Amino acid sequence: MSPENVTTTPNGTMTGLASPSRGSVELSTWHAAFSAGITGPEHSVSREQVWRVTAGAMEVTCDGRTEKVSAGQVVVLPPDVPRHVHALEDTEVYVVMRADALVSVPGAEGTRTLPWAT
Repeated sequence: MSPENVTTTPNGTMTGLASPSRGSVELSTWHAAFSAGITGPEHSVSREQVWRVTAGAMEVTCDGRTEKVSAGQVVVLPPDVPRHVHALEDTEVYVVMRADALVSVPGAEGTRTLPWAT
């Protein structure tokens, strides 16, 4: 992957794979790596996401319900439902969603795209 496909935030490192800017028309896929102890911000996404955990374990809180998801497991996150993740250990996931998804954060105005998914 070239450096322009990698986005690092305080919550993790996302490496864009397929997306409209890389030849896909409808879907975006990316790899995300989270360090142990990191908790991402609460947010919602306008499209369904499918997460496949390939290493580690995390807690996913979606619509007020928390589940542990470990390496080898898949979690499907519905659209427009508040969620956040907490890495119980160093964790890696692959994510798939429609490329036209928008993200919103409670208390913040408007929506935005995910830079690694565009």
